[in-house]
Amino acid sequence: MSMEVIQNSPNIPSEAAIAIKNIDSLRFLVHFIAANMNAEKEQKQNLLEVSNLKTRVENVMALLGEDLKVLELKQDIQSRVKTDIDKQQREFFLHQQLKQIQEELGSDPHKEDIAGKKARAEVKDWPEKVATTFAKELGKLERMNTQSAEYSVQSNYLDLLLDLPWNITSDDNFDLGHAQETLDEDHYGLEMVKDRIIEHLAVLKLKGDMKSPIICLYGPPGVGKTSLGKSIAKALGREYVRMSLGGMRDEAEIRGHRKTYIGAMPGRVIQNLKKSGTSNPLFVLDEIDKLSRDNHGDPSSAMLEVLDPEQNSTFYDNYLELDYDLSKVMFLATSNSLATIQPALRDRMEIIEVTGYTVEEKVQIAKRHLISKHVDETGITAEQVEIPDATLEKICAEYTNESGVRGLDKRIAKVVRHRAVQIAMDVPHEVTISPDELHSILGPSHEKERYEGNDVAGVVTGLAWTPAGGDILFIETSIVKGKGKLTLTGNLGDVMKESAVIALQYLKAHAQDLDLDPKVFDTWDVHVHVPAGAIPKDGPSAGITMLTALASIFTQRKVRKFLAMTGEITLRGQVLPVGGIKEKLLAARRAGIKEIVLCEANRKHVEDIQARYLKGLRFHYVSNMTEVVDRALLKEKVEAPLQVTS
Repeated sequence: MSMEVIQNSPNIPSEAAIAIKNIDSLRFLVHFIAANMNAEKEQKQNLLEVSNLKTRVENVMALLGEDLKVLELKQDIQSRVKTDIDKQQREFFLHQQLKQIQEELGSDPHKEDIAGKKARAEVKDWPEKVATTFAKELGKLERMNTQSAEYSVQSNYLDLLLDLPWNITSDDNFDLGHAQETLDEDHYGLEMVKDRIIEHLAVLKLKGDMKSPIICLYGPPGVGKTSLGKSIAKALGREYVRMSLGGMRDEAEIRGHRKTYIGAMPGRVIQNLKKSGTSNPLFVLDEIDKLSRDNHGDPSSAMLEVLDPEQNSTFYDNYLELDYDLSKVMFLATSNSLATIQPALRDRMEIIEVTGYTVEEKVQIAKRHLISKHVDETGITAEQVEIPDATLEKICAEYTNESGVRGLDKRIAKVVRHRAVQIAMDVPHEVTISPDELHSILGPSHEKERYEGNDVAGVVTGLAWTPAGGDILFIETSIVKGKGKLTLTGNLGDVMKESAVIALQYLKAHAQDLDLDPKVFDTWDVHVHVPAGAIPKDGPSAGITMLTALASIFTQRKVRKFLAMTGEITLRGQVLPVGGIKEKLLAARRAGIKEIVLCEANRKHVEDIQARYLKGLRFHYVSNMTEVVDRALLKEKVEAPLQVTS
């Protein structure tokens, strides 16, 4: 073991091995080894204090063993280091040889790369500032060692400058007839959006140059906001780019990282422009209302520069470190809600509401687009399946509850797959799928709320807006002898509860107008309930419905048949306008409503809706609650007037 220590230790001379071989005395040998080995003074002192020779030898051997392990570990590390160095030297040597061989053959990859970049730069039509920056950065690349890490970073940066379409634009198609045909072919309805696009094309055609507008399509899911972008791009003849913003939290996703960071990349705006190959694509910013924020920054604030026509002509990307002109890009944003969009960002966009479809429109969309799509996907032919209008209408009315057509698309897919199974298994069947077959294919239907009549006093039909479209709701009231307590049930929000309180206070203040004894409110408890108690409900639009229900129950006068209403009330009895009118009117038509009471200020919203949506509806516009009660309540009473208990 001592000989191995001498061989591995660089501090012990090789003559020590000769000395050890010439020592005959065991005691002297132990003393010689102990004196020259790598041990602490305290350990050597302990060896001297051991009188027994055998024990001293064992202790020396233990120390030698530890010393040998340390020396072997050092030797192993040095061997590995030497191997790595040898490998690097070998690679360097081979690279140098390869370089010399390439020079002898007249080719140098580094010089060829530089020459290729210069050749591409000569034919680029880019701003003077960009050309100056490129020349400067290319000079840096020429002076760099190709083996350094910065070389690839610099090369990638120059490639980005060359790949970006600085002044490359596609020609817009100014054939307005073709654009209208394209939009009508791909999307049924959506007249407001189509008209806005035609307006944009008309201005471009006449003026020749205009900053592209920032359009935000706002509406419920499944109405075709995102797919409309493809149709607009096809109509304009522009490249189509889509960037999903849902869940984006890092500002660098928009502006990019500084290229000094490891793994730095340009922002997604610049990346998508590079892919499109033109500086004027149609750029769809999908789900702009779902931008979030964290400690990495606020991407919605970074979008302010992108979507401002006065600023985006000099959009600055941190990686690019140059201004890029986005003013020729036509941005099209989509959103399900305006409430979550930053106000400054919302102000930069032109909001176009994309409302839901009627049953008739859904049937047309299914016939023109959905059925053929699923027939092609399942491998059957159009002659093997036929879905008539009656079947489609039943699917829309009883198997879907939405403003868009995504649910309808899924139901049609299931119907077509059912037919594919019958064909694959040689099951006898009719070509036409009748409405009666839907129960066996799609299961039980979930029919929407329908008008239930006016058999009792205190029940009024209201109109509500939901994210899935419009719907109707019923306000039910009942009274019992008590002390004037008001009870509200039905999973109501704070605003809706406040509407009920306001309605009751208004009735108390104007009891004489309804031929009511004011004391009746102190001797009867009233209970207001909105069915579907598991569904949260809120908002002020049920205000006049609440008041009408309370007036009906206290006067014992029933509400007119097939009448619904929506509007907000104040303590003075004024009726205020509400939103979501089109969705509410569609819901009223589906439920069989014939008359609707609205605020006078909502008249303009109704007039903006196409006549086909209003077919079969009669409107009553009111300004105060006296008009609502006069139009809504019948003159005759169900029972005798409420008595005041003493």
